[in-house]
Amino acid sequence: MSEPLSLLTQRHSTPSRQLGEPAPDKDQLKALLKAAIRVPDHGKLVPFRLIKLKGKSKLRFGELVADIAARNDPDMSEAKLDKERHRYTFAPLVLVLVACIDTHSKVPAIEQQLTAGCVAQNILLGAFELGIGAQWLTGWAAYDASVAKLLQLKANEQVIAFIHMGTPQIDVPDRDRPALKNLLSTWKP
Repeated sequence: MSEPLSLLTQRHSTPSRQLGEPAPDKDQLKALLKAAIRVPDHGKLVPFRLIKLKGKSKLRFGELVADIAARNDPDMSEAKLDKERHRYTFAPLVLVLVACIDTHSKVPAIEQQLTAGCVAQNILLGAFELGIGAQWLTGWAAYDASVAKLLQLKANEQVIAFIHMGTPQIDVPDRDRPALKNLLSTWKP
Protein backbone atom coordinates (compact mmCIF):
# COMPACT_ATOMS: atom_id res chain seq x y z
CA MET A 1 0.00 0.00 0.00
CA SER A 2 1.37 3.44 -0.91
CA GLU A 3 1.61 6.37 1.44
CA PRO A 4 -1.62 8.40 1.43
CA LEU A 5 0.05 11.64 0.27
CA SER A 6 2.73 10.14 -1.97
CA LEU A 7 1.18 11.58 -5.13
CA LEU A 8 1.51 15.08 -3.70
CA THR A 9 4.97 14.56 -2.22
CA GLN A 10 6.43 12.94 -5.34
CA ARG A 11 4.81 14.94 -8.15
CA HIS A 12 7.17 17.00 -10.26
CA SER A 13 7.16 18.59 -13.67
CA THR A 14 9.06 17.20 -16.63
CA PRO A 15 10.59 20.03 -18.68
CA SER A 16 8.77 20.42 -22.00
CA ARG A 17 12.02 19.85 -23.92
CA GLN A 18 12.23 16.42 -22.27
CA LEU A 19 8.76 15.28 -23.34
CA GLY A 20 8.47 13.02 -26.37
CA GLU A 21 6.11 10.60 -28.03
CA PRO A 22 3.78 9.13 -27.27
CA ALA A 23 1.30 11.68 -26.06
CA PRO A 24 -1.52 10.46 -23.87
CA ASP A 25 -3.86 8.43 -26.06
CA LYS A 26 -7.47 9.49 -26.62
CA ASP A 27 -8.85 7.36 -23.78
CA GLN A 28 -6.15 8.40 -21.30
CA LEU A 29 -6.67 12.07 -22.11
CA LYS A 30 -10.44 11.79 -21.80
CA ALA A 31 -10.18 10.03 -18.42
CA LEU A 32 -7.56 12.52 -17.20
CA LEU A 33 -9.60 15.56 -18.21
CA LYS A 34 -12.84 14.16 -16.79
CA ALA A 35 -11.07 13.82 -13.45
CA ALA A 36 -9.22 17.15 -13.73
CA ILE A 37 -12.35 19.24 -14.14
CA ARG A 38 -13.63 18.17 -10.71
CA VAL A 39 -12.56 21.40 -9.04
CA PRO A 40 -13.95 23.91 -6.53
CA ASP A 41 -16.26 26.14 -8.56
CA HIS A 42 -18.19 28.78 -6.65
CA GLY A 43 -21.49 29.44 -8.37
CA LYS A 44 -21.03 26.44 -10.66
CA LEU A 45 -19.81 28.80 -13.39
CA VAL A 46 -17.38 26.36 -15.08
CA PRO A 47 -15.04 29.30 -15.79
CA PHE A 48 -12.59 27.39 -17.98
CA ARG A 49 -12.14 25.56 -21.24
CA LEU A 50 -9.32 23.72 -22.99
CA ILE A 51 -7.80 23.97 -26.46
CA LYS A 52 -5.70 21.09 -27.84
CA LEU A 53 -2.55 21.82 -29.84
CA LYS A 54 -1.30 18.71 -31.60
CA GLY A 55 0.56 17.70 -34.74
CA LYS A 56 0.74 20.18 -37.63
CA SER A 57 -1.61 22.61 -35.87
CA LYS A 58 0.82 22.80 -32.94
CA LEU A 59 3.70 23.52 -35.32
CA ARG A 60 1.73 26.22 -37.14
CA PHE A 61 0.77 27.79 -33.81
CA GLY A 62 4.47 28.10 -32.93
CA GLU A 63 5.23 29.74 -36.27
CA LEU A 64 2.42 32.26 -35.81
CA VAL A 65 3.49 33.01 -32.23
CA ALA A 66 7.03 33.64 -33.52
CA ASP A 67 5.58 36.06 -36.10
CA ILE A 68 3.82 37.92 -33.29
CA ALA A 69 7.05 38.00 -31.27
CA ALA A 70 8.86 39.50 -34.28
CA ARG A 71 6.18 42.21 -34.64
CA ASN A 72 6.38 42.95 -30.91
CA ASP A 73 10.17 43.23 -31.04
CA PRO A 74 11.52 43.95 -34.54
CA ASP A 75 15.09 43.75 -33.18
CA MET A 76 14.65 40.22 -31.78
CA SER A 77 17.57 38.01 -32.73
CA GLU A 78 17.07 35.09 -35.06
CA ALA A 79 18.07 32.75 -32.21
CA LYS A 80 15.27 34.10 -29.99
CA LEU A 81 12.78 33.92 -32.87
CA ASP A 82 13.80 30.33 -33.48
CA LYS A 83 13.23 29.59 -29.79
CA GLU A 84 9.72 31.08 -30.04
CA ARG A 85 9.04 29.14 -33.24
CA HIS A 86 9.93 25.82 -31.59
CA ARG A 87 8.61 26.44 -28.07
CA TYR A 88 5.52 24.26 -28.67
CA THR A 89 7.21 21.52 -30.71
CA PHE A 90 8.90 19.38 -28.06
CA ALA A 91 5.95 17.82 -26.25
CA PRO A 92 3.58 15.91 -28.53
CA LEU A 93 0.54 17.55 -26.92
CA VAL A 94 -0.01 21.03 -25.54
CA LEU A 95 -3.25 21.90 -23.77
CA VAL A 96 -4.13 25.58 -23.57
CA LEU A 97 -6.14 26.15 -20.40
CA VAL A 98 -8.37 29.20 -20.75
CA ALA A 99 -10.17 31.02 -17.94
CA CYS A 100 -13.62 32.19 -19.01
CA ILE A 101 -14.59 34.95 -16.62
CA ASP A 102 -18.28 35.59 -16.05
CA THR A 103 -18.15 39.34 -15.54
CA HIS A 104 -21.81 39.46 -14.45
CA SER A 105 -21.38 36.93 -11.65
CA LYS A 106 -21.07 37.91 -8.01
CA VAL A 107 -18.15 35.44 -7.84
CA PRO A 108 -14.98 37.57 -8.09
CA ALA A 109 -12.80 37.12 -11.18
CA ILE A 110 -9.88 35.95 -9.03
CA GLU A 111 -11.95 33.02 -7.73
CA GLN A 112 -12.87 32.08 -11.28
CA GLN A 113 -9.19 32.24 -12.30
CA LEU A 114 -8.27 30.08 -9.33
CA THR A 115 -10.85 27.50 -10.41
CA ALA A 116 -9.13 27.34 -13.80
CA GLY A 117 -5.77 27.08 -12.01
CA CYS A 118 -7.11 24.12 -10.04
CA VAL A 119 -7.88 22.39 -13.36
CA ALA A 120 -4.24 22.91 -14.37
CA GLN A 121 -2.98 21.48 -11.09
CA ASN A 122 -5.33 18.50 -11.37
CA ILE A 123 -4.04 17.82 -14.89
CA LEU A 124 -0.47 17.84 -13.57
CA LEU A 125 -1.36 15.54 -10.65
CA GLY A 126 -3.37 13.16 -12.80
CA ALA A 127 -0.72 13.04 -15.51
CA PHE A 128 1.97 12.23 -12.95
CA GLU A 129 -0.17 9.45 -11.49
CA LEU A 130 -0.63 7.99 -14.99
CA GLY A 131 3.10 8.18 -15.76
CA ILE A 132 2.60 11.01 -18.24
CA GLY A 133 5.11 13.84 -18.15
CA ALA A 134 3.69 17.34 -17.97
CA GLN A 135 4.79 20.93 -17.44
CA TRP A 136 2.67 24.05 -16.83
CA LEU A 137 4.16 27.02 -18.68
CA THR A 138 2.96 30.52 -19.45
CA GLY A 139 5.48 33.04 -20.76
CA TRP A 140 4.71 36.25 -22.61
CA ALA A 141 2.35 34.51 -25.07
CA ALA A 142 -0.13 33.76 -22.28
CA TYR A 143 -0.63 37.51 -21.76
CA ASP A 144 -0.39 38.83 -25.32
CA ALA A 145 -3.51 40.23 -27.00
CA SER A 146 -2.41 39.06 -30.46
CA VAL A 147 -1.91 35.50 -29.21
CA ALA A 148 -5.35 35.68 -27.56
CA LYS A 149 -6.78 36.70 -30.95
CA LEU A 150 -4.88 33.84 -32.62
CA LEU A 151 -6.50 31.43 -30.13
CA GLN A 152 -9.88 33.09 -30.83
CA LEU A 153 -10.36 34.01 -27.19
CA LYS A 154 -13.30 36.21 -26.26
CA ALA A 155 -12.85 39.50 -24.39
CA ASN A 156 -13.64 37.76 -21.07
CA GLU A 157 -11.11 34.95 -21.62
CA GLN A 158 -7.43 34.61 -20.80
CA VAL A 159 -4.77 31.93 -21.02
CA ILE A 160 -4.01 30.42 -17.63
CA ALA A 161 -1.55 27.77 -18.78
CA PHE A 162 0.09 26.02 -21.68
CA ILE A 163 0.33 22.46 -20.35
CA HIS A 164 2.92 20.46 -22.30
CA MET A 165 2.38 16.71 -22.13
CA GLY A 166 4.12 13.57 -23.34
CA THR A 167 6.37 10.72 -22.31
CA PRO A 168 9.33 11.72 -20.13
CA GLN A 169 12.60 11.15 -22.00
CA ILE A 170 14.72 11.43 -18.84
CA ASP A 171 14.40 10.78 -15.12
CA VAL A 172 13.77 14.20 -13.63
CA PRO A 173 15.51 14.85 -10.34
CA ASP A 174 13.40 16.54 -7.70
CA ARG A 175 14.21 20.16 -6.98
CA ASP A 176 14.66 21.73 -3.57
CA ARG A 177 11.33 22.48 -1.94
CA PRO A 178 10.59 25.27 0.54
CA ALA A 179 10.58 24.48 4.25
CA LEU A 180 7.07 24.49 5.68
CA LYS A 181 8.31 26.21 8.85
CA ASN A 182 9.08 29.30 6.71
CA LEU A 183 5.60 29.35 5.21
CA LEU A 184 3.22 28.65 8.09
CA SER A 185 2.42 31.08 10.87
CA THR A 186 -0.27 31.31 13.48
CA TRP A 187 -2.35 34.46 13.64
CA LYS A 188 -2.79 35.95 17.06
CA PRO A 189 -5.12 38.87 17.85
